[in-house]
Amino acid sequence: MLEEGVNVFRINFSHADYKDVAERITMIRELNEEFGFTAAILADLQGPKLRVGVMEEDVVVNPGDEIIFATGERFVGNKERVYMTYDRFPQDAKPGERILLDDGKLLFTVVSTNGKNEVLAKVVQGGPLKSKKGGVNLPNTNISQPALTEKDIEDAIFAIGQDVDWMALSFVRHAEDLMQLRDLIAKHGTHKIPIIAKIEKPEAVENIDKIVTHCDGIMVARGDLGVEVPAEEVPLIQKQLVLRAKKARIPVIIATQMMETMIDSLTPTRAEVNDVANSVMDGADAVMLSGETSVGKYPVEVIRQMSNILKNVEDSDLIQVPQLPPHIRTNRYITKSICYHAALMANEIDASAISTLTNSGYTAFQISAWRPSCHILVFTSNKRILTRLSLLWGVFVLFIMISLLAPTKLSKMLML
Repeated sequence: MLEEGVNVFRINFSHADYKDVAERITMIRELNEEFGFTAAILADLQGPKLRVGVMEEDVVVNPGDEIIFATGERFVGNKERVYMTYDRFPQDAKPGERILLDDGKLLFTVVSTNGKNEVLAKVVQGGPLKSKKGGVNLPNTNISQPALTEKDIEDAIFAIGQDVDWMALSFVRHAEDLMQLRDLIAKHGTHKIPIIAKIEKPEAVENIDKIVTHCDGIMVARGDLGVEVPAEEVPLIQKQLVLRAKKARIPVIIATQMMETMIDSLTPTRAEVNDVANSVMDGADAVMLSGETSVGKYPVEVIRQMSNILKNVEDSDLIQVPQLPPHIRTNRYITKSICYHAALMANEIDASAISTLTNSGYTAFQISAWRPSCHILVFTSNKRILTRLSLLWGVFVLFIMISLLAPTKLSKMLML
């Protein structure tokens, strides 16, 4: 996988066993060390994922049926009653709101709630109702459950201890959700871990301007987003989110169903090829595979196919990102301005590369955000950011031992 072009490994904490995760992290880092790779590790927290409980076999619900979603003590569900993992659902639900199960395959509307432990719903779109199949989406319900659950807190503390490069928070709705995770990292970590906000709720789309000021990158998670909002709205939302991330000068990842047919097939569809290519053309820093590599039959082949698509389009002149120079005079204004003009000058003189020396990685983020039409060579003596910067567009990171370099040699190197 590394040889075919993987830059970042995502660890999904929805299904993670700490022992297995620790072993995989160790393996990735050993491969990085042995073969000179700089693959990063992204810890993806589950967030408030809602699910139904265990069901009897062969339960099928039909349009017009009524069914009770109950909380409290767990039980085996049937055609009349289903256990819901979200304890506050009866308090939050309102008549007329929608309930979607199994990625939107099943649709219910709320008829009534007793406000304590039961919600009565009517089946609009039926089908098989299976144990823990997929998740529960409540696109109209104002959920009072925090974005950072008890499980997420435990997982985040574990991930901090493993010194992961990035951390992603699922089902972000407000900037405050990210601030809670930021505080947790500050409390339990020895250094900053950048945060990716996963955009998969309508509220997140509405609050994106505030969200981008409190995260270090965003992920357009099209799976749950496509269930929470009408599917036909997702393409424009994706483009709007990418544009907003580019204006904020933070990286953006496009995720879900990029090459899904390659779970079982050796070749992607033409539509999937176009989807991957267009995501890059929109300005994405990274495209993400999930089921294709986690449970698919051809994990190496799908990475090779995706890498070929990326290499073919990522240097296109058709890729456009906002090019307005920095104008807000913050304490980083001078650095931002230098990075902007370095990218601009590189394009004007057709430079082969821009080189920068950094300890925090900030200049790498800034130069990458301006999308110069050349390589970005980042030299650092900080091993911690060697892998972190692998997520960024166009960046190649090289480790140097500044303490061992004589000042004259360092000056000559910086002149290259």
